Amino acid sequence: MSLSDSWARKQPSTVRVGAAEAVLSDLRAAIEGGELVVGERLPSEAALATKFGVSRSVVREALRSTTTLGLTETHTGKGTFVVASEVAANPTFGAYTVDALREARPHIEVPAAALAAVRRTPEQADALRQLFDTMLAEPDPKTWVRLDAEFHLLIAQASGNDVFAAVIAQIRDALAGQSEMVNVLPDRRERSDIEHRSIVDAIVDGSGDDASEAMSRHLQHVQNALGRLRGDAVTAPPAAE
Repeated sequence: MSLSDSWARKQPSTVRVGAAEAVLSDLRAAIEGGELVVGERLPSEAALATKFGVSRSVVREALRSTTTLGLTETHTGKGTFVVASEVAANPTFGAYTVDALREARPHIEVPAAALAAVRRTPEQADALRQLFDTMLAEPDPKTWVRLDAEFHLLIAQASGNDVFAAVIAQIRDALAGQSEMVNVLPDRRERSDIEHRSIVDAIVDGSGDDASEAMSRHLQHVQNALGRLRGDAVTAPPAAE
């Protein structure tokens, strides 16, 4: 009997959170605890669905998250395999590491938001509002992270500073990858929507100070989320601040 077969027979011990988050939590705990080792093939989607008492679509969502975290890889026709025993301390999105993005983004996006509040055109303000509304209504996680990167690019463009706009355009795919990773955490997307609303309101209202503060808070929350992913087990989200 393989390790994955032995693990699959155990009853899941996750707390009552969203179904996909519960599956992810148990999978991650098994991988990081050594019950599922690097090179091990996970049970089939059908077997995992039976183990957790959920649908296969929920299992697929959880497996997308383990892949996003760099713990597994899925190969068509072969299955999903464990490829790492823990989340990387400094994961890379394209050509940029998490630490590089952490160091650079506040120096670009905080002043860009402040400038956007005083320089944005009425058309740019409307576009930002419309994009935010689209994000609120978007059901697909993959599409949402693409829109998230577009949101940050639009703010940089509205700043009127071509350097800020060019830099965000260059790291746009990395921003989407980072966004996809932090959204593995339960309710992170909902919290991000709240943070985005504060940014949009400040820019539309023309308050550079408020826009700067709102963007700074948002980037800090993103960094905190990354810290939780790199150092803590996936659990229910913290209480709203």
